[in-house]
Amino acid sequence: FTWQLALKIGFAQALAMIPGVSRSGATIMGALLLKVERRTAAEFSFFLAIPTMLAATTYSLYKNRDALSEVENIATIGIGFAVAFVTALVVVKAAIGFIVRHGFIPFAWYRIALGT
Repeated sequence: FTWQLALKIGFAQALAMIPGVSRSGATIMGALLLKVERRTAAEFSFFLAIPTMLAATTYSLYKNRDALSEVENIATIGIGFAVAFVTALVVVKAAIGFIVRHGFIPFAWYRIALGT
């Protein structure tokens, strides 16, 4: 991506500040409107989540820094992080495979049904 294209998709992501708007949905739809291929749009959306999740994790660890003084808490957090990371990799790979095969229409109907 050029930095201009990435910035435009980032502006689409800002639509997620509206209650009920999905962050990933906004970035993917923004990318598709800018003529980005489905798979690439989905992958880029997942990559855009990394800084947000990293910031939220850092803030949560900062807020709970007193609990980090115990070794068993650090071990538990480490195990939880590793399991969540591996699980996320599996789910993202499966989701991108589904999107490549079926497109975004099933997700749209799911959001409409859930929203209703």
